[in-house]
Amino acid sequence: MQPVLETRTPDRFDLWPVGKIEPFDFLPLGGGLSPVEVGTAVMCIVGCNDIDPDGERPPRPDDALGSFLHGLLTFDSLFAAGGLRVTDDSTGVTFLPGCCDGLEDWRDWHRFVDGGGPLGFGHAPVSPVAELFGDTVRLTVDTEQSDSPVIEMSVTELRHLLAGAERDLADFLALAAAWASEHLPDHCAPVTAALARVLDLPAPIVPRQP
Repeated sequence: MQPVLETRTPDRFDLWPVGKIEPFDFLPLGGGLSPVEVGTAVMCIVGCNDIDPDGERPPRPDDALGSFLHGLLTFDSLFAAGGLRVTDDSTGVTFLPGCCDGLEDWRDWHRFVDGGGPLGFGHAPVSPVAELFGDTVRLTVDTEQSDSPVIEMSVTELRHLLAGAERDLADFLALAAAWASEHLPDHCAPVTAALARVLDLPAPIVPRQP
């Protein structure tokens, strides 16, 4: 199980160094990312929230960086396209986040395994769903297909995987805080706090630049 971001690239992005990515691919998050990969992930998260202000939010700043960060720093409810990707190494079956999924909702997996109700992640043309049958978790890749591939595991195994995914998210957030301290020094604290809200994690201590 890996936390992943759906990648998207704003046109001619030059606000900080980012890597080359394919649109609508998935970027795994964790503590092993390079600075360029962290910058790419931050760009994707900020881009998800780069929406013109409405009447309840202040107008965009005039500068390009402030304008791009504006949604991340002013929205009450933040969004990050992606979710938790699960791969069965024995069969090669991969359960991907759906169109209605977002990393900000990753804790829904805990509520699912505690409460037992089906957890849907999208709708037609692809509808992934997680279901609980006693002590067995079944992940159906696409409920629109009668012969859809599935992944099955025990509740205990899912809890173990979720703990690992949370560590990956926390490790990424620590990297992002250090990255923001270097690349966004004037916005480091609010950007780090906003990323923590997106990932539903406590904000890390922001490193001080010498």
